[in-house]
Formats: sequence, C-alpha cells, structure tokens
Amino acid sequence: MLKLVPDPPFSNDPSHHLEDTLTQAAEYVLCALSVGHHAVASLPRSPATIMTLAVMHEMEAVRMLLVSAIAQVQLRDGQPVHTLH
Repeated sequence: MLKLVPDPPFSNDPSHHLEDTLTQAAEYVLCALSVGHHAVASLPRSPATIMTLAVMHEMEAVRMLLVSAIAQVQLRDGQPVHTLH
C-alpha cells in the first residue's frame, strides 16, 4: 500500500517524544471507551454491564490524567495548550 502522508520531521527533543506517547495513550483510552459504550449499548441487561461501566469509569479517569499530563508537558515547553473542548 502506498503511503500518502509523509512522516513528520524527526526531533531529538525528548519532551516531544513524551508528548507523542501521552497523546497516543490518550487515543487508545478513547478507543477503549468507545468499545465499552458499544458493549453496554448492545447488551444493556447483561450482568457484565456493571463491570463494563466500572471499567469505563476508570478509563475516563486515566484519560483525564493523560490530558493533564499532556497540558503540563506543553506548558513546560512553552507550546500552546490544545484542549479537547
């Protein structure tokens, strides 16, 4: 398959690597939350729904911690802060 989007320029700045890693982790958490929402919607009366909701609650807490960490990295580096809302 032909790659349409080139790779971004390489940076030796470790804070960019940290920010990229935190952003990718936040995206994985959003995917996990989406799967949880679909699971609850498809089987609302399942006994596992309560556990799924508990996991979703914990994943939302992780997402907020990641967003906070990304903001701290951006503030430390003097970059503009981009929020999700």
